[in-house]
Amino acid sequence: MGRAPVDREGSGRRGPGNPEGVPRWEGPQGGPPVRRWDGLAAVPPGHGPSVVTVGMFDGVHRGHRALLDRVAAEAAARGLPAGAVTFDRHPLEVLRPDARPPLLTTLDRKLDLLGAAGMDFVLVLAFTEELSQVTAEAFAGEVLLDGVGARAIVVGENFRFGHKAAGDPALLAELGRPRGVEVVAVPLHADGGEAVSSTRIRAELARGDVRAAAASLGRAYAVEGVVVRGDGRGGRELGIPTANLKVGDDLALPANGVYAGYLTEEPGGADQPGRPAATSVGVNPQFHTTGVRVEAHVLDFDGDLLGAHVSLSFEHRLRDEAAFATVDDLVAQIHQDIRETRRLLPSGPGGPAPPL
Repeated sequence: MGRAPVDREGSGRRGPGNPEGVPRWEGPQGGPPVRRWDGLAAVPPGHGPSVVTVGMFDGVHRGHRALLDRVAAEAAARGLPAGAVTFDRHPLEVLRPDARPPLLTTLDRKLDLLGAAGMDFVLVLAFTEELSQVTAEAFAGEVLLDGVGARAIVVGENFRFGHKAAGDPALLAELGRPRGVEVVAVPLHADGGEAVSSTRIRAELARGDVRAAAASLGRAYAVEGVVVRGDGRGGRELGIPTANLKVGDDLALPANGVYAGYLTEEPGGADQPGRPAATSVGVNPQFHTTGVRVEAHVLDFDGDLLGAHVSLSFEHRLRDEAAFATVDDLVAQIHQDIRETRRLLPSGPGGPAPPL
């Protein structure tokens, strides 16, 4: 069997903390750096042995964390590094672009979360049409067994891989057995009788249930982007300035409406807590704007965020978006939204919150 046509040059999507030739990613939370390898060619010669898992890991939610906890435990028991193999884009972006789901995390944020979950290294593969044609046997051999020197492989019990999803945990075990590689199949993590999955979280966000999404994620849902210049209506006409966030088109947004959450300048950290913000997601029906906008009024803040890279969390849904009889009615409602945000977010991220 020939070598699998896996991209050995990397994904070409290096983050700001991973400049060319430096295979490390310093997460924005300031934790220990994660070794990041973009493509098999970036894996240091002779790397291994290790304990690994593989998957898209979009959102790095509680289901993923249960799996990653097992990876970390298996690695600790063997005295080996723990790692993950993931992809630079959702496979459906290549296989069925019209069915591609919105992402719950950027690639860089995913790296940060995988590091926080205990992974010592992450191999990022570019998901291409060519990679989609790689057989399960070739992928397991070149990437997992040889590429990162797996001595144990931890996957979900429903894990499928390789061309036409022909590979499963049983095949992995068969391929690893001659090399003494153990394969651990972890049951799906369920909550409320339903498995926690990225699909489930997208559905929770689509109906605006950000508290349910937070329960599934293990943290409040947040998006990242750059503050850009808006139409100036908030500060000029309404007297309520807003930060207009440009969010990537491939990221999921909660259903149109008004939310209470926190705006944090990135990179964040303990020395830079988030600021409470009342955020509107939608088309601004009062003024007949086009396209979905994300606009946050940051409470008790008069600084300039223009050009800043920020993270914006969605902790509570306040109401649906709506058009009002008059602009004065709209302004009165926005002030009510601000009061409600202040009530719901009394002590910053991680502080006490009203019960679900």
